[in-house]
Amino acid sequence: MSLDVSPALLDQAERGEVDEADFVDCVRTSLPFAWEMISSLVAQLKVDGGEFADNQTPPPNEQARGQLLRALASDAIRGALQRHFGVRLAFQNCHRVAVFPLDASVDDRLAKFTSVRGQLLNQSPELRDC
Repeated sequence: MSLDVSPALLDQAERGEVDEADFVDCVRTSLPFAWEMISSLVAQLKVDGGEFADNQTPPPNEQARGQLLRALASDAIRGALQRHFGVRLAFQNCHRVAVFPLDASVDDRLAKFTSVRGQLLNQSPELRDC
């Protein structure tokens, strides 16, 4: 299961529209490793500035890796996180998460990061089975 959905949130979904803040809170509590990584990258981007902030350290275990995969593979979760933090998220391999500001001035850097070339250059034998 991707998320630990409370009965109240499930009830919201069954009735119609879901409050996005409630959904984001569900993501925060269900995927704490992914939440903390993205939160810390957003903070790093705000402090350091620059075109993006990224993580290059593999998750400590399979549970943490699974959280990143679930958070970034789901369009709904990823979109909600992007709107909540006011950033664009990019993802390579099983751990390289990057946050980019919404500013169009970094569009070229984001395009390079998410390009086929960028993906190929970020490969290594250690990450083959991640």
